[in-house]
Amino acid sequence: MHTREEQMKAFARLLDVLDQLREKCPWDKKQTNESLRPNTIEETFELCDAIIKDDIQDIKKELGDVLMHTCFYAMIAREKGQFDIADVLNTETDKLIFRHPHVYHHSQVGAADPKPLPYVPADDQTTDEYSTAETSSDVLKNWEQIKLKEKDGNKTVLSGVPSALPSLIKAYRIQDKARNVGFDWQRREDVWEKVHEELAELEAELQKEDKERSTDELGDFLFSVINAARLYHLNPDNALERTNQKFIRRFNYIEEHSIRAGKPLTEMTLEEMDALWNEAKRHFASEE
Repeated sequence: MHTREEQMKAFARLLDVLDQLREKCPWDKKQTNESLRPNTIEETFELCDAIIKDDIQDIKKELGDVLMHTCFYAMIAREKGQFDIADVLNTETDKLIFRHPHVYHHSQVGAADPKPLPYVPADDQTTDEYSTAETSSDVLKNWEQIKLKEKDGNKTVLSGVPSALPSLIKAYRIQDKARNVGFDWQRREDVWEKVHEELAELEAELQKEDKERSTDELGDFLFSVINAARLYHLNPDNALERTNQKFIRRFNYIEEHSIRAGKPLTEMTLEEMDALWNEAKRHFASEE
C-alpha cells in the first residue's frame, strides 16, 4: 500500500490534470454542474454495480470516476469564487469530528491535526450527553440528535433523507432515521403481524379491482416488508439486486438454449421454458 505522502501526491496529480483539461479540452471547458449531474448519477450507479459484484478492479476504477466528479464540481465552484476542494475536505472533516464526540472533543473542530479524546487534557473534556457510544447503534442514535444541533444541519429528523433517492432505499433510510430517535418496534417479531395485515389489505383491494387503492396498499405492504428486513439487519436493496441478477442469469440461460435450438422464445411453450428454468436453477446452484 502507498504511504500518506504518496497518497497526497496522487491526489495532487489528479487535481493538476483536471486543471489542465479544464483549460485545454473542449469537452471539459464547456461542463457545468447541470451538464455533469447525469454523468455523476451514472458513475454512482456503476460504482454500486461494481460493489454488488465485488469486482475489486472495477470498484477501484469507479471510485476514481466518482472522485473525479467531486473534484470537478469543486473546480467549477472555485472558478465562481464560491469554494474549492480544500473547503470541501475541511467541511467534511469538521463534520466528522463534530458528529463523533465519543472520539473527539468539540474543540477539535477546525483543527489542522485533530487529536482523539485520550490526547485532550482531562480538565478540557467537558461533560457531553453524546460523549459515550459503546456500539454502532449508539453512534447512529447520537448522530440524529447531533445533526439537529448543527448550524447548517437537518431541521427535522427526516429532512436529511434526499428526495431523489430510489424509493426502496428511501423507505429504508426513513425507517432507520426514525429508529435512531426511538420510533421503532419494541420486539422485531411484532413486525410480522403488520406485514400480514398489509398483505391482507392489498389482497382485499385487488379483489375489488380498485387500482388507486390497490396501489396505496401495495406501497404499504412493500414498506412493511422493508421494515421487517431492516429489523432483521438485512439490506432490502442488496437483496433485491441479488434476485435481479439471479433472474437475469436464469433467463439468459433459457434464451441461450432457445438460440442454440433455433426456436425463438415466443414459439416456446410455458412448460418448455419452466423446464429450462429449473435446469438453470440446477446449473447455477453453486453460484447462488
